[in-house]
Amino acid sequence: MRKLILLLFLPALHGADPAPCKNPEECWNLLMNGNRDWVAGRLQHPNQSKARREAVADHQTPFAVVLSCSDSRVPPEVVFDRGVGDLFVIRVAGNVVDQFAIGSIQYAVEVQKYTRLIVVLGHQRCGAVEAAVKNIPLPEPLASLVKSLRNAVEISRSWPGDHVENAIDANVHLVSDQLSKMFMKDGAVVLGKRYSLDTGAITDPRWIP
Repeated sequence: MRKLILLLFLPALHGADPAPCKNPEECWNLLMNGNRDWVAGRLQHPNQSKARREAVADHQTPFAVVLSCSDSRVPPEVVFDRGVGDLFVIRVAGNVVDQFAIGSIQYAVEVQKYTRLIVVLGHQRCGAVEAAVKNIPLPEPLASLVKSLRNAVEISRSWPGDHVENAIDANVHLVSDQLSKMFMKDGAVVLGKRYSLDTGAITDPRWIP
């Protein structure tokens, strides 16, 4: 009898996916703990097992949305030390937002209500931002993508320091502000952050009015 009861409950137990965090603050702390492990070289590799893959095969409950650059050196699941089913990731060069990227975030936050945490992750020495700063001629549609970064380039033009790095920070702020306004009604918390290619650390971007 006990064996029968256990068999009846196995599907429910297998599909159970308790949230690892209860609110945006807790979820962000979880991500930062992972980033500290990445920086220190002590990766835990959570949720990267065969059992995890099977557990989330028919459903997902990611605890954070991450909008990041497509740069091969900044994979969100690696730099935050997370695994399968943890992050709902949108990647596009320069971490810019168009209607398709916004629609993807909308799916996770507004429609499915997976999470209320949205992270906009820029990174050091971003090639798309550098192209915008240097006004490098490019073919379409890449030229249009880079052109969308011009506002960040102009806003940061008078800031002290490296113009490319300043424009990267300005872009993170502008995109974060745009998403905050769009998903305010959903109670979303949008955090703008920057990733260091040199150290692996994730920090706050600068903002110089």
